[in-house]
Amino acid sequence: MRENADMTHEPAGLSRRLLLVAAAAGLALPAIARAQEGSVMRIRFVFSDQDFTATLQDNPSARDLISMLPLDLTVEDYSTNEKIAYLPRKLTEEGSGPFGNEAPGDLCYYAPWGNLAMFHASYCWSRGLIRLGRLDQGSAPLLQRGEYPLRVEPLA
Repeated sequence: MRENADMTHEPAGLSRRLLLVAAAAGLALPAIARAQEGSVMRIRFVFSDQDFTATLQDNPSARDLISMLPLDLTVEDYSTNEKIAYLPRKLTEEGSGPFGNEAPGDLCYYAPWGNLAMFHASYCWSRGLIRLGRLDQGSAPLLQRGEYPLRVEPLA
């Protein structure tokens, strides 16, 4: 009887091991996904004779923007310090909030209007503004005044 009892416990032992392996794999998969989320995200902008790139921050709004690309938009001047382009849909605002160190070359999303904002001069954070990233070559490409077709695409 003892021998038989050990035999009946062995499959249960194997099942426990399999469950532990499956549980460990289940814990590892979200970590792998988070590691992939942490990879550098870059995009390319093309309008008129301007061709430049931006490196995005790892935040939900920037990842949402990447999921929409490629896009053909219209870029236009707004005020004296930025160019804007309206997106076809609003981005997630998850994880947004105040930020500091505002500087020319910032790429942001203005949630109330659903537009990208690319700053070529000083600005201050305001409610609804979410920093997506920074222009890699600085803000000089944004100084060309006017309204133009804008292509936004991911960089591999």
